[in-house]
Amino acid sequence: MNTSGEKKIDWVRKHMPLLSILEEQLQSTTPFQNLTIAICIHLEAKTARLAEVLVQGGAKVLLSSSNTLSTQDDVAIAVAEHGVQVFAKHGCTEAEYNTFLDQMLQQKPDIILDDGGDLTNLLHENYAQQIPSMLGGCEETTTGVIRLQSRYRQNQLQLPMILVNDAHSKYLFDNRYGTGQSVWTSIMNSTNLIVAGKKVVVSGYGWCGKGVASRAKALGASVIVTEINPIKALEAHMDGFQVMTMEKAAPLGDIFITVTGCKEVISSSHFDLIKNNAILCNAGHFNVEVDMKALELKTVSKKNVREHVSLHILDNGNQLHVLADGKLVNLASGDGHPAEIMDLSFALQILSALYLVHNKLPIGLYPVPTSIDNQVASMKLHSLGLSIDQLTPSQKDYLESSFIH
Repeated sequence: MNTSGEKKIDWVRKHMPLLSILEEQLQSTTPFQNLTIAICIHLEAKTARLAEVLVQGGAKVLLSSSNTLSTQDDVAIAVAEHGVQVFAKHGCTEAEYNTFLDQMLQQKPDIILDDGGDLTNLLHENYAQQIPSMLGGCEETTTGVIRLQSRYRQNQLQLPMILVNDAHSKYLFDNRYGTGQSVWTSIMNSTNLIVAGKKVVVSGYGWCGKGVASRAKALGASVIVTEINPIKALEAHMDGFQVMTMEKAAPLGDIFITVTGCKEVISSSHFDLIKNNAILCNAGHFNVEVDMKALELKTVSKKNVREHVSLHILDNGNQLHVLADGKLVNLASGDGHPAEIMDLSFALQILSALYLVHNKLPIGLYPVPTSIDNQVASMKLHSLGLSIDQLTPSQKDYLESSFIH
């Protein structure tokens, strides 16, 4: 069938060479035979391709989305034709979303691939009895890592989790270049407005924030960064951006983008300060960075003015435009990161899942092994037709010597 979902998957298949290489290897060895893998990652074409490859490796694959708005229904239908069990639909309620995750966990997965920590949290809260028989899991994003670290500090983690987000081949590319491009693609497609000449406020200067800020600068915007971390704030200053508090930035910005992983970054005290017709959006995992509950309380009337754009008329008479209801803008109103970027991230997911199969790890948080990180980067270089130098034996001895001179 040449459906729209099939076309989307076929397109990314052609632009994700690492997954094609791994698919060929997994088909011949089927290392995931008799294993169930549950994936809770934004359900669009790249994720469908990841699920396809795991099926070719012998796994029974269960697939849900990690956001109520990021499921592309045509892709969900198409990937179900490739042997993947799908538990998702676009625009589902929070209750339906949680039911989908429940249905996956009721099938007792051996490995989970999570994005943001919802599946991991539900596993610990309602299905803890299943955890001892599991091999472990992998976490895709910064927010999920933060939640895992919190659980670990409280001695509440019950299975081994590999922090895929923290691999160099992930955050240096996915978080920076992927977020930077996909966020601005979604904003421009949603609004059909020019970026050049506008004042853009980026909240958070981690790797995602760096990507969003640098792309805004490249598009001709004047960029303001707000931060709570003094080192990151100083870095933003040295990178040529204005640095100030949100209170000072609020009256200046034309477009606001939160990328912090925190809540109430743009809150009730800021809404009255923000200029008329400003655009607010969020590129963090959860829809709490722009305080939507507080905004609703200050909203006199509200209407949808474009797809993914809601107009809020406030009690002070100002109008604010919110993209994707404050949810993850690049996926709730777009296609997410470019395929070539997710090729890196999902190769890391597959190889990390393989690592769990081949190594029985005790409970804990684990970095992606350096060998896997380097393998993925090397594979990507090779796919691009690029080669790099290698150390000679003499150079290796020199660097490993205690008497470098």
